[in-house]
Amino acid sequence: MKATLLGVVALLVVMMSFAGCAKEPTEAINGVQAALEQARTAEAAEYAPRALAAAQDAQAALQAELDAQKKKFALFRSYKHSQELAVAAQTSAQQAQTDAVAGKERAKNEATELIAQTRTALEEARQMLATAPRGKGSQADIKALEADLTSVESTLSEVDGIFASGKYLSAKAKAQSALQSVNRIKTDITNAIEMQTKARAGVRK
Repeated sequence: MKATLLGVVALLVVMMSFAGCAKEPTEAINGVQAALEQARTAEAAEYAPRALAAAQDAQAALQAELDAQKKKFALFRSYKHSQELAVAAQTSAQQAQTDAVAGKERAKNEATELIAQTRTALEEARQMLATAPRGKGSQADIKALEADLTSVESTLSEVDGIFASGKYLSAKAKAQSALQSVNRIKTDITNAIEMQTKARAGVRK
């Protein structure tokens, strides 16, 4: 009788041990969800897409493990590996948030620099155009170049608005395009000046 009782107690201990292992790591799972939400709030999708994708993959691996355990008979479930995967997924999501914050700051600085470069180039282009020789046949070209510079100036105003809204990658891309346009206009002005100079030299001969 005593042996039977001891056997029952031993079985209960084993069952309790299994039950302890069979409990989902709810707190860890919730931690993963919270960390991912923080990463998304930090705009990881825009500023750290690879890190966010890695975190989402880690979450998917966790969910797959949880689903696999749920399919097992209760006494044979174990969430030890789920706990490990949850910790890894949370760490990955936190890294995505960190990368997003750093990426956004980097994009902000790069956009700021490009905007400044574009404004400087725009002013240089206007000065070049102001000193360009006027003469027969050049007025139409000069007016066209002035219109191009005005268009770039308008684009810069748009960039300022985008930058102010915190969309630094978009501001950076638009500022880069504007800078390329100004540099192209500067080249056109230089070519126009050279052509006008050669034309005048030919007339004097």
